[in-house]
Amino acid sequence: MATTRLIPMHKIKNQSVAYTVQERIDYATNPDKTLGTELVTAYGCDPATAANEMLLTKRAYADYTGREIPENDVLLYQIRQSFKPGEITPELAQKIGYELAMSWTKGKHQFVVATHIDHAHIHTHIIYNSTCMDGKHKYRNFLGSSFALRRASDKLCLENNLSVVENPKTGKTHYGKWLGDKKAPSFQDKLRLAIDAALAEKPKDYQAFLKLMADAGYEYKAGKQPAFKGPGQKKFTRLRSLKEGYSEGDILAVIVGEKQLSPERKKAKKIQSQHINLLVDIQAKLAEGKGAGYARWAQGFNLKQMAQTLNFLTEHKLLDYGTLCKKTDEVTARFHVLSGQIKAADARMAELNTLRKHIINYAKTREVYVAYRKAGYSKKFLAEHEGDILLHKAAKKAFDEMGIKKLPTVKSIQAEYAGLLAEKKKLYPEYSAVRQEMKDLQMAKANVARLLGYEEKEKEKEKENRETPEKEKETANRTDPLL
Repeated sequence: MATTRLIPMHKIKNQSVAYTVQERIDYATNPDKTLGTELVTAYGCDPATAANEMLLTKRAYADYTGREIPENDVLLYQIRQSFKPGEITPELAQKIGYELAMSWTKGKHQFVVATHIDHAHIHTHIIYNSTCMDGKHKYRNFLGSSFALRRASDKLCLENNLSVVENPKTGKTHYGKWLGDKKAPSFQDKLRLAIDAALAEKPKDYQAFLKLMADAGYEYKAGKQPAFKGPGQKKFTRLRSLKEGYSEGDILAVIVGEKQLSPERKKAKKIQSQHINLLVDIQAKLAEGKGAGYARWAQGFNLKQMAQTLNFLTEHKLLDYGTLCKKTDEVTARFHVLSGQIKAADARMAELNTLRKHIINYAKTREVYVAYRKAGYSKKFLAEHEGDILLHKAAKKAFDEMGIKKLPTVKSIQAEYAGLLAEKKKLYPEYSAVRQEMKDLQMAKANVARLLGYEEKEKEKEKENRETPEKEKETANRTDPLL
């Protein structure tokens, strides 16, 4: 279901108006949340310079009205539109967000639309300027604006076959909590997935099925109420608690071919490990003043994390510490290679955006600048065409700084930009997967090192390595009295 909120944005305490506008837009267009700014579009401004362009509009309003921006003024408005997990693609969310922004502002306000994909629920941030682009009017919030906005959002969602909230809750509940992120699977969910995965292997009999379950890390308990206990579990989970389709009889029926896995269960994949967290240094925390209650919690937390770490290492066949270290180094190196490629593409794309903007400005203001030069650089002419002349000079200065002697065409710039964007889109899925794998491996390595005492040994080794060059230097500088 989609939910929509309208949020007035005031000046950040102890900060300037310019800082506030830039900070708000930077948060919305964060490359880590918007697929490298691929999921960012704008109206009435360029995404890269949106903050400055909005500030210029505010300056025009101040010049027109003769009023400076008051301390309590609303600088921007933000629309946050969140969607049900798994129901929408980022591209469609971005399209709907842009349409909602255009409908709501009626094309009179500059806005930036950015779709975030860093949570289970895809959500879109729409930041629009409180000042109209004509520099003469401002948006005034009105009674019932939230209802009107929600109605406009719901209309777009229904047109795109998306669900909406029939009776939305009131209050200030965080939208992420309201929708609910994808929760970590329970032990019952994991057991269902493990059973589905084992049955998908088509075992020849029940014993073969139990062997597959044992390979997946599950301990079996026979009896009137058969049960399994998986990694990290303290108690067995009875098959009868898994509800319809997972009793011992149902499993046997699937094995002998009397029943078939339902289409939903056929899609079941191997259980993915939960992400690993670092162990808590309990003694260090107690030394900082933490109490006995914290110590009890930390002990339980550490036990869970070690079970999760062992499960991860078993699943990835990394039970040897040397192999774990080697794998961690390999994945980390690959991450840095991918990160470097993406950063290089980002930097070049930003450079191309700037170059394209200057080329367009240069072409648009060329005639004015030629006329200014023919007028003998007249002060009167400058006063009448100052904006165009400054843009022209800024473009020429940028070309000189870039070392460009012959200007490329806008078409060639767009072609290069499209190629870089395609390359980045191709790299990003691997980059995201490798980044998470690197984090898990580093966490697992750190936990194992702490548990086995390798952490202290490595620190001592590093200390020796630092001291050795100093000792060698002292030996080299010492004068032998016999010489």
